[in-house]
Amino acid sequence: MTSNGTPKYHLTIHDFPENERPRERLVVYGEAALSNAELLAILLRVGVAGQNVLTLSTSLLRDFGGVIGLANAGIGELTAVRGISTAKAAQLKAALELGRRLLLASPDFRPQITSPSDAANLLMLEMGALPQENLRTILLDTKNRVLSSPTVYVGNVNSSIIRVAEVFRDAVRSNATAIIVAHNHPSGDPTPSPEDVQVTRSIVQAGQLLGIDVLDHLVIGHQRFVSLKERGLGFD
Repeated sequence: MTSNGTPKYHLTIHDFPENERPRERLVVYGEAALSNAELLAILLRVGVAGQNVLTLSTSLLRDFGGVIGLANAGIGELTAVRGISTAKAAQLKAALELGRRLLLASPDFRPQITSPSDAANLLMLEMGALPQENLRTILLDTKNRVLSSPTVYVGNVNSSIIRVAEVFRDAVRSNATAIIVAHNHPSGDPTPSPEDVQVTRSIVQAGQLLGIDVLDHLVIGHQRFVSLKERGLGFD
């Protein structure tokens, strides 16, 4: 407290004890030991009047619904937050995009898909914010590790346009043993349509003929998704 009874705020990270500062903790313990808020604080570097950078980072994660929400947010949404300049917003977007690309680009960091959530988390950062429908496939090896995630269609994804052979083209070339299909609903509502179910049924049947397992079809909305496999839609 100050002499007049008002709270005294820490304005910079340097007001913390040295062993509690995110950057110093990262050096000593490694990046995996830090919380999302601490990692974000290292990127932002400074807070604003009344908020140190760790408090600002915690508020950002809360208000945007976590790391996925931050990745889906536009530059304009981020800069509307007090203390987030265009430069800071660009730094955040660049760091999150690098993390996404690392997962897909390096064989040593290939994620293994063990659940619909694993697949959704891989794609939702990007696909949840797309302004038009995209259909993508996640190509998997025998251990369900991701080989790649190519885009098959951009535009209206429905049964009258999709050629099933196109869905499997990259899977055949990559010798994938299984695929997961995903497309987004730009409206933000991931509720499957009757056409989504019809497309799924056609893709599953084609996969059986080709000897490539279709493990799921995900519909991705804004920070939400639906697994057609979990709902038993198109996999009968």
